[in-house]
Amino acid sequence: MSPESMDVADANRTQDLLTLARLSVRHDAVRAVLDWLGQRTGGVVFLIGAGGRTLVGPVGRQQPDPGVLRAASTAVSGLRERGATAAVLDRDHSSAIHVISLGGAAPDRGGTPRSVLFGAETPYLAVVGRPDQRYADLLADAARTLSLCWRLAEADRNRQRIATADAHGREAVLHLLMVGDVPPARRVASALRPPLPDALRVGVIECAGSQRYEIAAEIERALSGRAWVVPCPVRSNHLIALMPSESADRVGGRVDPADRIGRLITTRVARCRVGMSEQVALHNTATGYEQAFHALAVARATPEGYARFDRQSDLVPLTGADGYAWAHELLRPCLFHVPARRADPGAPELLGTLSSWLTFDRAASRHLKIHRNTLAGRLRLLNSLLGLDLFRIRDQSAAWLALRLRGTPDQMPPAGTPDRTPTAGAGSGHADGVGRGDAGTQGTAPPAGTLDRLLATPVVTSWARARLRPLERADRSAVRDGPAVNAHTLETVRIWLDSETNLATTSAVLGISPSATRKRLYRAEQALGRSLLDVPSVRHELWLAMRALDMLPA
Repeated sequence: MSPESMDVADANRTQDLLTLARLSVRHDAVRAVLDWLGQRTGGVVFLIGAGGRTLVGPVGRQQPDPGVLRAASTAVSGLRERGATAAVLDRDHSSAIHVISLGGAAPDRGGTPRSVLFGAETPYLAVVGRPDQRYADLLADAARTLSLCWRLAEADRNRQRIATADAHGREAVLHLLMVGDVPPARRVASALRPPLPDALRVGVIECAGSQRYEIAAEIERALSGRAWVVPCPVRSNHLIALMPSESADRVGGRVDPADRIGRLITTRVARCRVGMSEQVALHNTATGYEQAFHALAVARATPEGYARFDRQSDLVPLTGADGYAWAHELLRPCLFHVPARRADPGAPELLGTLSSWLTFDRAASRHLKIHRNTLAGRLRLLNSLLGLDLFRIRDQSAAWLALRLRGTPDQMPPAGTPDRTPTAGAGSGHADGVGRGDAGTQGTAPPAGTLDRLLATPVVTSWARARLRPLERADRSAVRDGPAVNAHTLETVRIWLDSETNLATTSAVLGISPSATRKRLYRAEQALGRSLLDVPSVRHELWLAMRALDMLPA
């Protein structure tokens, strides 16, 4: 070769190296290099695995025919047997197949075979071109660039797989906590880190789906990696954060870290709303989530976009020992259910389904990661076991209260408590005074051991009045300040509950449009400081409060 020819070849190789360097920093570098190499050689270029599988094929160019693939696969097998890195096969003097390994045959300096560094299989570069063309330097340079690009792409794929597995594990921990299974949640969390705190605050962050990763990183930095941040499995625009809570004596006059972070997020992230629960024990994570969701309903109407749950008196401790006994009797058929087949849901799955249904309604199938037909089948089984109709607000409210009472394990009868002779309707939602107009009408004492008996006590009656008082105040304010059309908040909520929370039926009874009904219910949300239209909803508490007052003498 003349000096002039060598200078031209060197210049061409330099230009090729510059082109490869430029392509290697693109988002899809492997594909970009292969496309350029196909144009540069005028042949068919693809990556093939050690087993003969095409890893990356040409785009918008001639596809390799089956005969070429078989020949390339045979060449790869020969290279592996000989421990060689490159080969050229002539096919009937019509074309030549150039095959070169992207991993090399020798182990790296640490003694690890290079094929291991590429994941499942080492890729091989294959170029089908004319037999009179030789691409030794070009393919060697391209193979080195492709090797690095493939390693980076494989590392990114592995990172994404690890991140996906980590996200699924964290979602599983959240699900276990939501159904009250703390020991298995702790075991899973111990492998993922950080360990779960004994006391925590739950935050629900509402934001654009693309902002969730930014907010999660902000929380992780602010709490030095001590928070559990999980994308909501039900709502794509929600993020759930479990943050360790400091006791009042440790916080002193300082702002609680959870409050500080909640306000920090709404300040730094546009169009973001945060609802924060009060401090709850780990086994009460589901209660904390409901509190945070109710606080989020308030945060949507505040200028700063942040609200903390404002605790009002809770019904659960007011029912006393009779309440815990009633809840145990109501849930007993589910607690001791033994499935007929191994594949059928057992007691823990049924309790988890019941909790998810009462919390998320028809979105429970997304929360539980089951088909909606599977959810419907479990609900039918629960209806049969408990004697309830879990599609009716009255029976949902009874089951909701029973689960809340069961969530206080120190007060519940032990699991081995022998069966007592159930009182009238102890396990039936239609005979125990659960529904309106059943047992316990106005002025008569409801039967013992029933929900109506629990709701008829003076302390629960006082709770019911306090629970509905914000709606009454909203109506009085509307009458005083106008317009008078807004003075029907309590009536609207009552009719909405009587209509099984169906908006169209409620609108028909009220004689107004669905949008006007929705506005009234939204005003009720603001008066109560609780979520009403979206689940988790305060509807179960409101139904119980109205039921307690309905039984008072006229």
